[in-house]
Amino acid sequence: MIVEHLSLVDFRNYATAELALHRGPNVLVGRNGQGKTNLAEAVVFLATLGSHRVSADAPMVRDGQEFAIIRARLSHGERKVLAEVQLNRQGSNKARINGSPSKTNELPRYAHVVLFAPEDLQIVRGDPSARRRFVDQLLIQRTPRLAAVLADYDRVLKQRNALLKSARARGIRGEALSTLDVWDDKLVALGTEIIVARQRLAADLQQPVADAYAAIAGADHRPELEWALSIRGGDPEDGDESAGDAETDAPAPASVSEMFRSSLASKRASELDRGLTLTGPHRDDLVLRVRGLPVKGYASHGESWSVALALRLASAELLRSESPAGDPVLILDDVFAELDADRRQRLAALTAGYEQVVVTAAVEEDIPEVLHAHVVRITAGTISDEREGGAA
Repeated sequence: MIVEHLSLVDFRNYATAELALHRGPNVLVGRNGQGKTNLAEAVVFLATLGSHRVSADAPMVRDGQEFAIIRARLSHGERKVLAEVQLNRQGSNKARINGSPSKTNELPRYAHVVLFAPEDLQIVRGDPSARRRFVDQLLIQRTPRLAAVLADYDRVLKQRNALLKSARARGIRGEALSTLDVWDDKLVALGTEIIVARQRLAADLQQPVADAYAAIAGADHRPELEWALSIRGGDPEDGDESAGDAETDAPAPASVSEMFRSSLASKRASELDRGLTLTGPHRDDLVLRVRGLPVKGYASHGESWSVALALRLASAELLRSESPAGDPVLILDDVFAELDADRRQRLAALTAGYEQVVVTAAVEEDIPEVLHAHVVRITAGTISDEREGGAA
């Protein structure tokens, strides 16, 4: 897949923006705070329906405006697709495909993007929510219909939590809270699908991550991915990974559903005390290990970066192998400034062969020569294309 042209209206610091991109490497250069990452973020949103920087859409709408528009002309071989989304400060977003109204969760069917960014270090070193976000955004790209499943699960979870808080406030216990059973059924149905999909993804990523890690680090430290599931007991969200008899093998949906229902029953009293749903995929954690030890808390800075880069490279390879649309677009957003010289060269060599690569950097010299091609300069929201000779 190729992003041929990107148009923005009232997105972040851009009142309007027009950016032409080319096959192969594209380099966006500009000092920090000029708007390079905003361009990358816009492309990523079309593919994942989310941002790598914020959890809500409102911050992406320019100050004083009610909505922003991202529009991209995509090329899938001979086929051209015009994908557009309107991000509303309030209310649901709206999408169009080739000018016709569409559901927003259809966008990832057309836009395939893998982003590398400094924030990736939080995937391996941060809270479980960072790892869940990484996995779920990849799930959406791999299976776009899961965007609706994840959204429905979040909605049911909020409604169930509201009921638990209300019951706690009114002192309701036990059988008097029969309406909770209805929400339990919905939570189990949606949550089971998410848990099974996440487990399958971890299993499918295992070998690509190991291969990518060895290529980036120049060593085999046996990276592993395992899910610690709250439905097995414990609470990974609170740092209790006794939930992990963590496994890479995907359990059968019926088994997951049964465990989920049993876990809800066993934690019902605690949930009523806290007014919070304490089990389900929203409290699971993806445990990452190298040399048999958890990356978080044990891995060196270099090892942590190697794992983060390996996760992104493995994601790209997985999408590349499964998508009839060709390679995903790779976006390397200010990532070279974070790496030592050896990892820079290794990452550049591993990504240069993709159909389209977009690199952003504050210092042009940070970009390895193999990726140094079509250069665009960004200054205070003004886009100047050196190849085309003028401001866009």
